[in-house]
Amino acid sequence: MNIREAKREDADAIGILEREFGEYLRELGSTTEIISNMDWYLRDGFGDNPAFYGLVAEVNNKVVGYTLYHSGYDVDSLSRVLYVIDLFVHSDYRRQGIGRSLMERLSEICIQQGGKYLVWEVWARNKIAIEFYKRIGAHRDKEMMIMVLPMTKKSTE
Repeated sequence: MNIREAKREDADAIGILEREFGEYLRELGSTTEIISNMDWYLRDGFGDNPAFYGLVAEVNNKVVGYTLYHSGYDVDSLSRVLYVIDLFVHSDYRRQGIGRSLMERLSEICIQQGGKYLVWEVWARNKIAIEFYKRIGAHRDKEMMIMVLPMTKKSTE
């Protein structure tokens, strides 16, 4: 297994995994639209001001998992944090340490950037992911709640 930085050339492989991830979440009841192309990945992940960065996990030179992340700041702890925005491993490659290796590499990046925490959201129905995160030492912050304000014309008036 090899963990490396994601590149533009990984768009197709990540797209296949992203669609599998979407289908898995739909089976759990998600109504989120499944992404059909990777234009967003190329547009927002590269260039002068990327919105996110990524890592891929390869087995025998095949991309079998990925994670996307971006940096942030927490004023309560007065430290940088790393936000994990996506993590997925192909179903045939789970329970082989790939997800753990991706999270370990993210932890290294976080520490290198002066961060104290990895932070992410997990859908409450995704029990497999929740159990995985618990096994690697993560816990649910019971005091925080995620709020969402959609950017519509009305919300910005």
